Amino acid sequence: MEAFLIIDIGTGNARVAVAASDGELLSIQREDIRYEKDDRYPDAIAFDPDALWAQVLRMADKALQRTPGVRLKAFTATSQREGIVLLGKNGESLIGLPNIDHRGREWENTLADKARVYQLTGRYPTSLFSAFKLLGIRHKRAELWTRLSGFLSISDWVQYKLSGIRRYEHSQASETLLYDIAAKDWSPELCRLFDIDPALLPPLQSSGTILGPVLPEYASRWPVASAAPAVAGKSAPNPAPPVVIGGADTQLAIESTVPAADDIIIVSGTTTPVIRLMESYRIDEKQRTWTGRHSVESRFVLEANAGVTGLNYQRLKEIFYPNEGYDIIEQELDALSCPQCVAALGSLIADERAPLTRGGFLFDVPVSHQLTRASFVWATLWDIACCIRDNYCTLSEVAPHEKDYLWACGGGMQSPTLRRLIATLVGKRVLLRPDFRQSSVVGGVYACNKATNGRRRSPLTPEIVTPGDRQPLEALYTEWKATRAAFRQFVP
Repeated sequence: MEAFLIIDIGTGNARVAVAASDGELLSIQREDIRYEKDDRYPDAIAFDPDALWAQVLRMADKALQRTPGVRLKAFTATSQREGIVLLGKNGESLIGLPNIDHRGREWENTLADKARVYQLTGRYPTSLFSAFKLLGIRHKRAELWTRLSGFLSISDWVQYKLSGIRRYEHSQASETLLYDIAAKDWSPELCRLFDIDPALLPPLQSSGTILGPVLPEYASRWPVASAAPAVAGKSAPNPAPPVVIGGADTQLAIESTVPAADDIIIVSGTTTPVIRLMESYRIDEKQRTWTGRHSVESRFVLEANAGVTGLNYQRLKEIFYPNEGYDIIEQELDALSCPQCVAALGSLIADERAPLTRGGFLFDVPVSHQLTRASFVWATLWDIACCIRDNYCTLSEVAPHEKDYLWACGGGMQSPTLRRLIATLVGKRVLLRPDFRQSSVVGGVYACNKATNGRRRSPLTPEIVTPGDRQPLEALYTEWKATRAAFRQFVP
């Protein structure tokens, strides 16, 4: 069987999957990513790229050992957005800076014209984005800055490790603050504003195109197909399978739903972007939303992000249900007679200018005998659903949405309770493909198929979640808003 090797570097863990061309997941391996704090800054986190690459190779070996008889037809990668890897003058990997690294925060206020940056980049400039990470390195890590020859998004870095070729994919370039979204190119003006040498920026290349053949050391290490399509500009097929340009995990996850223009997609992972697919570049005059390039060349994504949501749910499970599966959680949620507490856990709302920095659970005292571990999980899911609902409303204000459905994907959507809450709060049907849990991997399959044979698999029939009666939830929504406002008063 011919298959694809798809490498997915998320925020919390890395995955390597072997998938058939029809999207069937044949094998997958996961490992947590190891981060280190950098005490030179108030809020800086980094990873060792060489250690991460060793993890990737180990996971790939194991995944392929579990799929005997498979021959790899192509390789691709996807990753967290905003994260980058810095490269030295000899092509070596210097340091990895994940999306949760904020080493550039102390230089946010040095940027003179933030409105102009928003106009060009479609996002309000903060330390989340790559340009500020580079400023932090330049100001306090001279030993790295003097060796710097360029940088790549994490998915583009994986593809560089596989092929030896540096390219930056457009959906990932959207997260740098150095890329003009409308012009679909690096921006000399933005480079001047951040005082970043344009020579550090590699050429751009579209998702779903061939980067080049996999390096001989990997073609000999892993079982590969005997021949592959020709590399662009060459008439004869290359004996090594190609490395295919992937893209940002959110954009590839979107593609797994097979959406139409103007659809809205909820991508629930560590964070929960609520995305509107657009045919033209549009920004919010109130600067509440992000606009970026989609992995599909002609489309844009208009986004309001609900922030850290899936991670909250995962950590609450580890506390309250360390040895039980998600099915047990759902059974206990279904058994709840009524909610016993409300949560405000730092999720983001586009209409708010700043996120919560303190959060928690609010419940009546003395503590009721009805307050159970399921009560806290329900409150967490309710918090996520309410944030998604408010961000959906913001997107609809910027670009009105008339369709009667939303798409949803990502591992954070595995709770049927959450899916029902979202459908009822938003008043729309929620549609999920059967493979929604591995959406970014499925998006990688689409990219590989596009590059190697031009075909796209027929989409699987979606599950449909219909809205319930919203009236009983109105008072709970009002209480959630009040709880969020109360926690906002707790200033550290």
